[in-house]
Amino acid sequence: MQGLIGKKIGMTQIWDKDGIRVPVTVIEAGPCPVVQVKTVERDGYEAVQLGWGPQKESRLSKAEVGHAKKAGVAPVRVLREFKAPEAATAKPGDVWTVALFEGVGFVDVVGTSVGKGFMGVMRRHGFAGGPMTHGGHVKRRPGSIGMRQSPGSVEKGHPMPGDTGARRTTVQNLKLVGVRADKNLLLVKGAVPGSNGSLVLVRKALKKEVKA
Repeated sequence: MQGLIGKKIGMTQIWDKDGIRVPVTVIEAGPCPVVQVKTVERDGYEAVQLGWGPQKESRLSKAEVGHAKKAGVAPVRVLREFKAPEAATAKPGDVWTVALFEGVGFVDVVGTSVGKGFMGVMRRHGFAGGPMTHGGHVKRRPGSIGMRQSPGSVEKGHPMPGDTGARRTTVQNLKLVGVRADKNLLLVKGAVPGSNGSLVLVRKALKKEVKA
């Protein structure tokens, strides 16, 4: 579960060794300093807490500034944890870079999906809708959602109109096309969640461990 914190930059295209054009999403990942190492003895689980993005001390609380200084790193804007088998060997102050992904074929990307606003049930959930002619009065509405006398309530989780998107989303098994270590960039083929400039977490694929 090694990973890095980064930012989605946008899309571009590259050409592979066979001259085929490949669309890719550029992610600026790291460098991420190790701020804290969680252990089973002290915390009940093993993980590595990484930081990303420099931040002014005046914009952080005293606890956050002290937490960074204890690790011997500069104050950071974002803190995230990654479960890692290297938790026992990692030390506060170490820096993880995109070199972690050298030779990796696939990654999982976590981000916040693009918000799409309020939607009705036909677009949000694919409802068929009611009859459009011959006196139909329920055209784009959900129709009946009630129960009989028992239990006499709407089932929990029933599809309804509402806001769509803007949710934490994980897209698995995206192909890692390239690693640009000199610029801290990852080139990923596939649907990376979020808008340009949004925060993302990039991890080695959990279900697909094919090497590049």
